[in-house]
Amino acid sequence: MNFRLSNRIWASLLSLLLWVVVGITAIGYIPTALALEYNKEILIEADFSGRDLTDSSFTKANLRQSNFSHSNLRGVSFFAANLESANLEGVDLTNATLDSARLINTNLTNAVLEGAFAANAKFDGAIVDGADFTDVLLREDEQKKLCKVAKGTNPATGRDTRDTLFCP
Repeated sequence: MNFRLSNRIWASLLSLLLWVVVGITAIGYIPTALALEYNKEILIEADFSGRDLTDSSFTKANLRQSNFSHSNLRGVSFFAANLESANLEGVDLTNATLDSARLINTNLTNAVLEGAFAANAKFDGAIVDGADFTDVLLREDEQKKLCKVAKGTNPATGRDTRDTLFCP
């Protein structure tokens, strides 16, 4: 009888030890990208350069003159965000939401916007040299505006900017 009780105690202790080890391991685990929420924040001149912001949200945020250069912005929501004069050079905006965003005088040099939703976005004065607009939903007037300044080839995708905008 003492033998059975002893085995149960050891089994319980080993089980407890296993859960402690699993718990400590889990606490030390941090995923590579955490989706962050910056909705309605005032982030003028903020520096997000070189960051992985996959699936983060900047809905209605003021990001005027902010730096996102060379960041991973896949699936990010910039719905109705103010990105006026922001630096988005070399960013990956694949499947991002840019609807109603202000991208006035924004640097989109070598950006990948593949599959982005930008139906009501404003691109007045935007720099789009080497940007890839493959499958981007744009208003026709914005598409024409972009075609007037579009040039270059995206270094990541190898696609010509004018071709991805269906420029004449």
